[in-house]
Amino acid sequence: MKNLFLSLALFLPQIILAQQPNASYPDNVQKLILGDSLSLAYTDSGNGAETLVFIHGLGSYLRAWDKNIATLSDTFRCIAVDLPGYGQSEGINAPYSLDFFAEAVADLIRELGLKNVTLVGHSMGGQIAIHLIAKYPDLIQKLALIAPAGLETFSEQEKAWFKQIYTPAFVASATEAQVRLNYGINFFNMPDDAEIMIADRIQLMSDPGYEAYCNMIPQCVMAMLEEPVTELLPRLKVPVMIIFGANDGLIPNKFLHNTLTTGAVAQKGKELMPHAQLLNIPEAGHFVQW
Repeated sequence: MKNLFLSLALFLPQIILAQQPNASYPDNVQKLILGDSLSLAYTDSGNGAETLVFIHGLGSYLRAWDKNIATLSDTFRCIAVDLPGYGQSEGINAPYSLDFFAEAVADLIRELGLKNVTLVGHSMGGQIAIHLIAKYPDLIQKLALIAPAGLETFSEQEKAWFKQIYTPAFVASATEAQVRLNYGINFFNMPDDAEIMIADRIQLMSDPGYEAYCNMIPQCVMAMLEEPVTELLPRLKVPVMIIFGANDGLIPNKFLHNTLTTGAVAQKGKELMPHAQLLNIPEAGHFVQW
């Protein structure tokens, strides 16, 4: 079982990380009602002519950007969002998809009247950001992709295998030790101050919303598999900055694609985008923004 958890953790970024709805959140957390009932949590920090909208990855939450916002809010207005079903945002009783997440973030941008927007997406959040800007190019001026998912693709056989294995029951069966192992894979060197996110994940196990969370995560995984972005990349007409940790342990998948390198995946994505630059950060892993 330990090896199975590890192989799945190597499949997609942050595969068994999570958020804690009742965690200690920043004082400036706000709620926005989208449509008739969907409640979206977000923070709003800083001022500036440009606005950065941060989208977290699979199983993460808005606190993934704490360190970045602490500095960038001196120059920019910084909006960090909890995607529906994550953190303090409400979930939905319907299938989750990357298009659904992209629509939610686009609605937030419209409702808040944000201008001069740069989308900043990590991992699954980068994949969502690409879907959003491809669908609504007029909403976004620039794009920053932090270890983005979706550049690496998977065969139908690989998808079928993970669909069979990666079930709500499997997510719920993760022990505290497995959570710590899976979280550590995200870093080159596990930093002490990441402990707050691990504690939030462990606390989630006893939360009333844990079952709903475990039902949602496999849907997100399949959405990432079924909604890749390689065909969308040539349509991105805005400036794009791609950042990878040179020691990313999750992209590419070391279990399925052990002949690929992080640099090769990143370079392939860059070449498909008309206006992209690529930065590789030494001695940094998948959670490179931390």
